[in-house]
Amino acid sequence: MRPRKKTNLIPRLNACASMILSNPTAQKGRLREAFPNPSAPLHLEIGCGKGAFICQLAQQNPNINFIAMEREPNVAVIAVERAMRAEPPLPNLRFLLDDAEKLPEMFEPEELERIYINFCDPWHKRRQYKRRLTYRGNLEVYKKLLVPGGELQFKTDNYMLYHFSTFEFAAVLPAYFTTTDLHNSEAAASNIMTEYETYFSNLGQPIYAIRARRQD
Repeated sequence: MRPRKKTNLIPRLNACASMILSNPTAQKGRLREAFPNPSAPLHLEIGCGKGAFICQLAQQNPNINFIAMEREPNVAVIAVERAMRAEPPLPNLRFLLDDAEKLPEMFEPEELERIYINFCDPWHKRRQYKRRLTYRGNLEVYKKLLVPGGELQFKTDNYMLYHFSTFEFAAVLPAYFTTTDLHNSEAAASNIMTEYETYFSNLGQPIYAIRARRQD
């Protein structure tokens, strides 16, 4: 289901222009220059939704630069406005309004220290498996963008996507942590929840997670 079009979308995005990375393909390999501290480690969230996760992560880690990617402007505007209102401010957070398939056009190999994928579209139909963000072809792209030792962290509430992803990760980025119940695992204490995660975990839905590290 496509999100409902937001009132005054373009003026609202224009008001947040200082946090949005424009024309990113023309700045390939130089996106970190948009941050006050461009030499800091760079982390990317693919599909940031309404931004609760990435805003809290940026607040807790001021010495890391974060880029939040969201392809749907009607969702992204909520996340960017949340970041604009944050106290204290978030100089270490910027947004990309684009599709993940363009990542190789925006980032150089080994430019990212960590990638987050939270509650992505499971693409239920069998013939759609190559569209899943955790399909091994996509994982190969992420692997190239990660520094040696860099991490990919994945969360979902969909067991079939999790099950599928375990095989895809094993083929490309072997996992060092997997769980079928994140909120009752050893990683629970440091876990930051998304809006979606909060809602479904309150209904008793278990959260599945995979964490992997690039090993050369």
